[in-house]
Amino acid sequence: MKKIISIIAVFLILSANAQQQQQEQQQLTLKKAVLGYNYGLYPKSMSVLQWADDATYSYVKDGAYVLKNIEKNTESKIDLSVFQKVFPTLKSLPRVSEIKNSFMTFMYNGKYAVYNYKTKQKVSETAVPKEAANTSFNQQSKAVAYTIDNNLYIATPTKIKTAITQFTDTNITAGQAIHRFEFGISKGMFWSPKGNYIAFYQKDETNVGTYPIVDVTTYPATVKEIKYPMAGQGSEQAKIGIYSLKTGKTTYLDIDTEDEHYLTNLTWTPDEKGVLLAEVNRGQNHYALNFYSIKKGKLKHTILEEKNNRWVEPENEAVFLPNSKTKFLWLSEQDGFKNLYLYNTKKAGGTQITHFKFVIKSILGFDKTNKNVLVTATGKDARETHVYRVNLATGFAAKITMDKGTHNAQLQGNYIIDNYTNFNTPRKIQITNVINGNSQTLFTAKNPLESYNLGKTEYGTLKSKGGFDLYTRIIKPANFDPAKKYPVLVYVYGGTHAQMITNRWLGGSRLWMHWLVTQKDYIVFTLDNRGSSNRGFAFESIIHRKAGEAAMEDQIIGVDYLKSLPYVDENKIAVHGWSYGGFVTSSLLLRHPKVFTTGVAGGPVTDWKYYEVMYGERYMDTPEENPEGYANARVGKYLDNLEGKLLLIHGSVDDVVVPQHSMTLLKEAVEKEVQLDFFTYPMHKHNVRGKDRVHLMRKVLDYVLENNK
Repeated sequence: MKKIISIIAVFLILSANAQQQQQEQQQLTLKKAVLGYNYGLYPKSMSVLQWADDATYSYVKDGAYVLKNIEKNTESKIDLSVFQKVFPTLKSLPRVSEIKNSFMTFMYNGKYAVYNYKTKQKVSETAVPKEAANTSFNQQSKAVAYTIDNNLYIATPTKIKTAITQFTDTNITAGQAIHRFEFGISKGMFWSPKGNYIAFYQKDETNVGTYPIVDVTTYPATVKEIKYPMAGQGSEQAKIGIYSLKTGKTTYLDIDTEDEHYLTNLTWTPDEKGVLLAEVNRGQNHYALNFYSIKKGKLKHTILEEKNNRWVEPENEAVFLPNSKTKFLWLSEQDGFKNLYLYNTKKAGGTQITHFKFVIKSILGFDKTNKNVLVTATGKDARETHVYRVNLATGFAAKITMDKGTHNAQLQGNYIIDNYTNFNTPRKIQITNVINGNSQTLFTAKNPLESYNLGKTEYGTLKSKGGFDLYTRIIKPANFDPAKKYPVLVYVYGGTHAQMITNRWLGGSRLWMHWLVTQKDYIVFTLDNRGSSNRGFAFESIIHRKAGEAAMEDQIIGVDYLKSLPYVDENKIAVHGWSYGGFVTSSLLLRHPKVFTTGVAGGPVTDWKYYEVMYGERYMDTPEENPEGYANARVGKYLDNLEGKLLLIHGSVDDVVVPQHSMTLLKEAVEKEVQLDFFTYPMHKHNVRGKDRVHLMRKVLDYVLENNK
């Protein structure tokens, strides 16, 4: 009897514990999943963490900047009251954008301020007009370059506004990024090393067609015309201006761009006497790295040239070696992977330093000896990012970051601040000596989702028909039962310059995926097909002139794998993607109609002739050069095949994939008497952001849940 009573007691205790754990387990709602940052569901970090001076790093904690020297083991703090002694109108701790040589740079009340935190003195203040945009501050000259509308201006501590350009023709724009942010271009102004000059981009869009964007918030609605160069049509003509702060005069580089070729990867020489410029032909199969003198803007000579039958795509600036005015490093994928090369501005020809069979992503800088360069690269596992030290003389490479995962690094002297994450690590920040590899941990983030019931994520690898590894990620319900049959959502992007499967926290997945698997008993599957990034030129360039073909082929390999799993319901497979993923989604649904029941295509490219010149012509050539490729990739060609349900979603003011893509497909569907579903997000651009994104994901997932049957 006592034994029975004991068993009952144990059972009751276990039941009570299970009920308590269930009560403590928080529910992941879709709103929380989409707006996770607002709910504290992303791993915490160290605020405004950056290098200050040699071996000293800075971050914000408890309302103060903390500066720590890792070699001297000293610490100092600067709170708001310290700043207010010099800047009395400050209301809150300023966000410091740069700390260098004892100087802190920050913006407040429309002014750029420089503060010497060691002497506790104000160095300078430079005000800019309220309407200033694209601001770029230079600490050495204490000047700010900025744009208003289509013109470029400069502000100094003594004068708030001096015009560098004065164009009344709105087709001409100065000081802003050109070529629609392709070729690694992210800005339009480039300060010289000593701050004596500003190089700037300028574009003339007279030959570029206009596209109407309708603003429905006005009464009545109004039209704003934007410049949008569609494939095969007129493109912009670029120029490079050089403005001298000393003389107040501008010299333009002597370049004829009537052929609409591209001016990219601008780099100043250390002596401020010249600039390097990668000039890419409009066909994007040939580029030359040219050396221009800024004195008269004349071409001195060509340093190197590259050609490829598919495309060339220089995306990184030159990096000069320390204490050298002529030797520089250049990243090129001419051997199939992005590697380091050493060149000299005085002569043609260079030397390959690294021979990696994986991709270098960026150059961080040099160690104290100046004999080694630090780079980030994927390593043998392309799902990861690591830091390598490369000897400039021998090319010998040593891996610095030993923990698996995705590492983001800041270099200062012989140390890196290594902020990394992996599948099991939300975030870890440490300082590592790049010479001996010794590390000290600064911060370890707690798991912000510890109390939530998440899906189970697994990595995998499949083989493409060409023998390439295809990385996959599958997310199963937390209470996964191998005896059950689960419906599947395939999430796809598939285009260039993107990688979905990475070794980072949650496997790089979105939280809404975990809501779907835990709340709706789904499986979510993702595969990085050929054409996606960080796998080398052969893997990526397979898409040339035939967009979507390799992506669909590989995605079907993924689906065939899913169908081989006993717990997958092969009659309930849906697909969703955005932008290029929207193109792949709609193409899959129409060209493989027996495979998918449902598709949701967001911001989809449906006809490549409507997409922009710079991206579209690189991968597809022009419609005139590649009529068959454009015709075969056109989504509307396959509308009659539709058997399942297809929802198109588009932002009404999308200026990347313009609404004409969806509108023309809908028009063709009406003509062919094919039923499609459509939803537009008024006044949203290429994606739906902010609180409205909850509505978007509810729309997407409800459609999948209702129709994937």
